[in-house]
Amino acid sequence: MKKIILLGLLIASAATPALAISRYNSLSFTCAQAKAIINRERAVIMRYPSTRVRNMTLYDRFVTDSDACDPGFYAYQDYMPTKDRSDCPVYTCRPSTDFDDDELFIPH
Repeated sequence: MKKIILLGLLIASAATPALAISRYNSLSFTCAQAKAIINRERAVIMRYPSTRVRNMTLYDRFVTDSDACDPGFYAYQDYMPTKDRSDCPVYTCRPSTDFDDDELFIPH
């Protein structure tokens, strides 16, 4: 019985690091460095200051492509501030049912 419990704890502890996602400050990197980190890790959380609310920190999950998103989500191009650019192009996950008004074409 002790061997089964020990084996279960060993398996659980080995799986825990795989579930972790790295967190970074986007202003610590250039755009190229931030993109390299995202490409290497497939998904990361970046924190950056809000442009609208003073002293507010925002967090977002950035991914390499749609394969890093949950089912029912897709990779959508977005922008984040970095050390060298205020608009570094990256990808975030959005629901497949989420349509922006400017993307929806309704014929007259």
